[in-house]
Amino acid sequence: MAEQQEGLRHKMKRHQGAILTGFSEGFPIFVGYFPVAVAFGLLAKSVPLGFLEAGMLSAFVFAGASQFIAASLLASGVGIGSIIVTTFLINSRHLLLSTAVAARLTGTRRLFPLAAFGVTDETFAIATTRPDTYGTPYLLGLNSMAWLGWLAGTLTGYLAGGFLPANLQAAMGILLYVMFLGILMPEVRKDIRVLIVAGLSGALHWGIRATGWLPSGWALVVAILVSVALVDGWKGKGAKHDSAT
Repeated sequence: MAEQQEGLRHKMKRHQGAILTGFSEGFPIFVGYFPVAVAFGLLAKSVPLGFLEAGMLSAFVFAGASQFIAASLLASGVGIGSIIVTTFLINSRHLLLSTAVAARLTGTRRLFPLAAFGVTDETFAIATTRPDTYGTPYLLGLNSMAWLGWLAGTLTGYLAGGFLPANLQAAMGILLYVMFLGILMPEVRKDIRVLIVAGLSGALHWGIRATGWLPSGWALVVAILVSVALVDGWKGKGAKHDSAT
């Protein structure tokens, strides 16, 4: 019995350490999400959505671009069904992101759905660049910081109302991309292929969107898959050539 209790205490301590590590590594995302979410809170109030509605949208949807689009569509009088389909397509890439994260995730699978809910582009970038596997407690800590930053920013923006100048509100939208570049650049210094995949994905996404073949969400999924396949194929071809010579 004493050994079981000691083992349980050790396990709890290990999980607490993993959660705190996730909190620490997720704090920059909190800082980056907060001002962008403030802009969404301002938009939500202008739609107008109620304070509780805006908060629930950020708490249960937790998808930046989709929430901005959903609020704009609501303001335009678009039906709920169309909004649901549109946001699903935009967020379809998260099916791939969550699958990639789950492949490296260890621990009880009972918490996998909760961990998958919190996966965003930025938490995915941090989690998948770790040198080893990680447990569910770490991912929950990482995702929680991103979620708290988004929810807190939304509520703050809603309460701020129309007091912020219009030019400041417009500038807040760019901060999400600046934060993502801050996460991307250290990986580029490690492997130039990261930059090639990112640049090629962006170009393909722009080209697919320009043709109108696919909605934004699926266009991004296809662009990423094609870019990764091309770069990996080029690497494999280069490796075969080196071995042959």
